[in-house]
Amino acid sequence: MRHLMNFIRGMVCVRLTGLFPERLINLCAQEVIDFWAIEWLDEHTVRFTTRRHTLGLLEELALRAGCEVVRESSRGLPDFLGRFRTRYAFLAGLIFALCAVSLLSRFVLTVEVTGNENVPTAVILSQLRQLGVRPGAYGPALPCKQLAQEALLQLKDLSWMAINLHGTRVEVIVREVIKQPERIDESGYYDVVAQADGVVTHLEPERGEALVQEGDVVAKGDVLISGTVSMEPPLYSDSPVVQYQTHARGRVWARTWRTLTAALPLETAVKDYTGKEKSVWSVNIFGKRIKIFGNTGIVWPMYDKMTVVRQARLPDGQTLPLFLSRETFRAYDTRTVQADQDAAQALLEEELQKRLTALIGEDGQVEEFQFSARVSGGRLEVTLTARCLEEIGEERPGEEQG
Repeated sequence: MRHLMNFIRGMVCVRLTGLFPERLINLCAQEVIDFWAIEWLDEHTVRFTTRRHTLGLLEELALRAGCEVVRESSRGLPDFLGRFRTRYAFLAGLIFALCAVSLLSRFVLTVEVTGNENVPTAVILSQLRQLGVRPGAYGPALPCKQLAQEALLQLKDLSWMAINLHGTRVEVIVREVIKQPERIDESGYYDVVAQADGVVTHLEPERGEALVQEGDVVAKGDVLISGTVSMEPPLYSDSPVVQYQTHARGRVWARTWRTLTAALPLETAVKDYTGKEKSVWSVNIFGKRIKIFGNTGIVWPMYDKMTVVRQARLPDGQTLPLFLSRETFRAYDTRTVQADQDAAQALLEEELQKRLTALIGEDGQVEEFQFSARVSGGRLEVTLTARCLEEIGEERPGEEQG
């Protein structure tokens, strides 16, 4: 610490010459002038180091002691800055850089969100931006606790949030709400009906009365498990059959036959680029876009727009709110060409398979399928016929008895 303070104040190495240099040394001790690194060159000459600001007092004491003081060298911060006394541009640039660093270090450059799994980070950042937490905001002016509470009122899927300011970086730590499991609604009167034609292969009634059994052929809309349950009276009793209504529940699997059709025109328009191209360069600083080169005035009737964005990063990989964008506009004309029928058919077959998978659900199985294709009116039509094994039961409200 002493070496650092001596460097900041500045140090000088002096040579004292006189009949009695020790008298001057005694005077320095009396006036509390710090000096060190004493070196006797001969009996009338001594060299030592002292602080820069005591040099004037040392010269006055040397006159009283009849000695001569010669300044041999100096070092420290004052000497370093003194080299630039005539370099005004450099000095102004140094002052500007120091001010810029001290000022810009108080503004937010990045906002990081941690702790979220289901709530998208973009949703949290969007809400924080509305509250003023964004790159370019003045950090010391952000009431972090208040902003966290206000954000929680808008983000219902979060149970806790903390906003911490670390220099130019804002750290947002969140905890998501633990949702309660959904309760099964047992109220009301419901039947389990068939949502497709098929042959029943397996039946698992949970509540209600099954009206079909394995091997039965059912049509779409038929009741598979009824919500009206009949209770037989005791044996040898004259009591009537009692019926009550409930929320029928259960699973019914059946073998079904699905037919799906998709069509595509065999003539399509393609792009022919004319070679005319225009580029626009811009920078985005703290969310403000500044165009630096190019003109966005486009006179072509048809064109494509492609945007390439590059974001500035620190050596450690941390991103900065500084973007360089290039927008490229390319003119084109259109012409009609005949589509490849084989490629079009393969595309339609893939699309039909996706539709079939979504139709039968994750638990469904496709046992057998085949495609057929035909061309009609300039369109290619592809038909998928499949035999599937799927769950066809669907809960629907029934008619309550009076």
